[in-house]
Amino acid sequence: MEVKQKTINKKVSCSGIGVHSGKKVNITIKPAPANHGIRFLRIDTENEGYIPAFFKMVVDTSLATVIGQNGIIVSTIEHLMATFSALEIDNALVEIDSYEMPILDGSAKVYLDMFEKVGIKELKENKIFFRMKEKIKIEEDDRYAEIHPHNSFKITSTIVYSHPLIKTQTVEFEINADSFKKEIASARTFGFFKDVALYKQCGLAQGATVDTGIALTDTGVVDDIPLRFKDEFARHKLLDCIGDMALLGMPILGHIVGYKSGHLLNHKLLNKILNNTSSWETTTEI
Repeated sequence: MEVKQKTINKKVSCSGIGVHSGKKVNITIKPAPANHGIRFLRIDTENEGYIPAFFKMVVDTSLATVIGQNGIIVSTIEHLMATFSALEIDNALVEIDSYEMPILDGSAKVYLDMFEKVGIKELKENKIFFRMKEKIKIEEDDRYAEIHPHNSFKITSTIVYSHPLIKTQTVEFEINADSFKKEIASARTFGFFKDVALYKQCGLAQGATVDTGIALTDTGVVDDIPLRFKDEFARHKLLDCIGDMALLGMPILGHIVGYKSGHLLNHKLLNKILNNTSSWETTTEI
């Protein structure tokens, strides 16, 4: 069966604070034609630099996924990219007036709500899928990320922390619009309050508050703000993984399994996949 490419029906906009810069940022997401892909446009720079949302453009993964080209960057793109991927939006132009995406509530829910409000439009051209034929795995110390052949896009994510609210959590979902809306999009990013204080002293996390994610104490959550899911932490890591893998530039037919993985290992897995050309094929048929 062939599937058509998609974009959004009309432009949408939102504003928020960059989690590290602490500065207000405005974004406008516009429809784009078939085979355009997802591109970011920095409208605050003289060159108005376009940056394709492609894994070869990744320049940093230490605190978030950052893409860049010709000295121009856009940081913390993973939540928006996850939303594009799960809703099967192949083509869009993201105009942004800062180097950092707004953190919003630390999840992808605002993006989901925006796209659901304007709707998604089917285009005439077929999607091209990236189908895995063989298992690929990358390991670092006790962490790993791997991908297996599968007839749809599926992710299993396991995280391990000593914190009493987290411990070991594993979540697994077939990634589609329905599972994303109900189970994944609203899972928030999280961090330890004591680390956030240190980041602020170093000029980072200037926009981080209890409204931009889950702030953990040694034993619980700051201000006892309730979790949205008991395993919200693992769900957010899975959300990040969707966004990172979306930088392949094509919808994936494969099952990703991550154990204590993160942005860096996800990026390394993409590189290893592309370098093993016998392990995958492209197809318009699913």
